Amino acid sequence: MPSSPLKILFIINPSSGKKNSLDWEPVIEEYFKELPHEIKLYQLEKDAEATIKKIISEYQPDRVVAAGGDGTVSLVGKILQNTGIPMGILRGGSANGMATELAIPTDNKAALDVIVSGVIQNCDAIRINDDDFCFHLSDAGMNAQLIKYFDESNFRGMWNYARMLGKAFINRSLMKVHIDADGINQTMHAYMVVIANASKYGTGAVINPEGIIDDGKFELVIVRKIALSEFIKLFWSYKEFNPAKVEIFTTTKVEIRAKRKVHFQVDGEYKGKLKNIKATVIPAAIRLLVTELMDEKK
Repeated sequence: MPSSPLKILFIINPSSGKKNSLDWEPVIEEYFKELPHEIKLYQLEKDAEATIKKIISEYQPDRVVAAGGDGTVSLVGKILQNTGIPMGILRGGSANGMATELAIPTDNKAALDVIVSGVIQNCDAIRINDDDFCFHLSDAGMNAQLIKYFDESNFRGMWNYARMLGKAFINRSLMKVHIDADGINQTMHAYMVVIANASKYGTGAVINPEGIIDDGKFELVIVRKIALSEFIKLFWSYKEFNPAKVEIFTTTKVEIRAKRKVHFQVDGEYKGKLKNIKATVIPAAIRLLVTELMDEKK
């Protein structure tokens, strides 16, 4: 427990996860009702980056919390880069990949306990094409196409994921890409190319067993072959991908040039179809509030 009262700013995305999402505002207010800490709640609006920066500048919070999905986490993380202000995460999206990666509790009270009493974990960022920042996972190909289909549908939940997964698999196409990174400069064919700061998708499926969020590097995960059973692992399995079909390269930067435009997503946000993708690591870009420090992998 902190030795003195905290000022905590909560950025709440009311649209994350759509109709099945938790209304965090009354939960937060009830939790802090008997505590000495000061809280401020902001309901996230469209194109709110400048507004959030102004609120932070005026309010001077000790901690800022992203209550929403990976897109909300990415937005708040982008704003907090190099400020030194720790960021907390409350689950509120459809997949909550970064919350899963950090083992943020699913119990509401336990998750809020982390905001108040958690330890601080450094986290790298990956700058994508100068405009976007990835803290979790970005990818080109099948998964990005699946996110596009899911965003365009009018339904949520795992049943709709299953429908969209089948559609993405049926419409999959083999990409021809040239990859220029640390230790690799070659043209190859792949169904997915993942730019991975972290290790697993929101369902717990491990795509990058080498992922460490604060090592000053990231991984390129090249999925060269994929069966429907492998693709399903992205959503319903905790097993690692078949290493015979997946290659992993560790790097600090990459340029991906596709022969034809490919579907691309950053931290769960679909970005459209691109031919050129550049990514560069930014070490220790943000500070995260977690239950315990993530074990360093040898």
